[in-house]
Amino acid sequence: MASKSAVINVMVAAAQKAAQRLVRDIGEIENLQISRKGPADFVSTADTTAEKTLIAELKKARPKFGFLTEEGTEIIGQDTSQRWIIDPLDGTTNFLHGIPHFAISIALERNKEIVAGVIYEPVHNEMFWAEKGSGAFLNGRRLRVSGRNDMADAIFATGIPFLGKPDHDLFLKQAEAVMAVSAGIRRFGAASLDLAYVAAGRFDGFWEAGLKPWDIAAGVIIVQEAGGMVTGLTGKKDMLETGNIIAANDQLHVRLERLLKKAGKEVKSS
Repeated sequence: MASKSAVINVMVAAAQKAAQRLVRDIGEIENLQISRKGPADFVSTADTTAEKTLIAELKKARPKFGFLTEEGTEIIGQDTSQRWIIDPLDGTTNFLHGIPHFAISIALERNKEIVAGVIYEPVHNEMFWAEKGSGAFLNGRRLRVSGRNDMADAIFATGIPFLGKPDHDLFLKQAEAVMAVSAGIRRFGAASLDLAYVAAGRFDGFWEAGLKPWDIAAGVIIVQEAGGMVTGLTGKKDMLETGNIIAANDQLHVRLERLLKKAGKEVKSS
């Protein structure tokens, strides 16, 4: 059994507490008060309640740390070198449709570097976690990214742009390129879990554009600590700044990046 540090224990406990209400609410979707947050993008009372719980629990344990949250809240802490980056409900649209695939994501950023991450999928009680230099784990079991090096055997996860999101043409060209050489593409609707599944070797790779730091911060360190490679779509380590990301083992990452770059050039030239 893997030994968790004090900070990972704090993150795990906060995620578990926030998840209690989510698990109860998904069985009562019709009773949730829902408001429109944007085109095809919703926020529910479950989302905001989970956020309040996470902030309260993390602040109780580390009162000087700041926060960056999915609902756009930025709280400057006394210790400006450390902050929590949290998504209280990644997969909100899944949740509001009664699809049991969503997660709570918590990352700790220290001096502009992600040093710890937790992703909790409460329906199946799967707790993914990692800390810099200590490896990545799922419920105490050590994680490693997939060892596949042949694109024809690989399954890739992604996110598909929807109403109100740009670059539909670019995505279609990217998907066409990946479909032509791989065993398939999956779109599950929660980027944090896509990254966690890459770390666990369930997916061989993942790419998406237009994400936010809270969507990917915890997943980035979990993939890295599982032996994976994570960059932006251009190969730079700018995924938290740009919101564009590729994650895979080192061999598949290079090939996927090449395919996506070529697709982008074809769209620009058309």
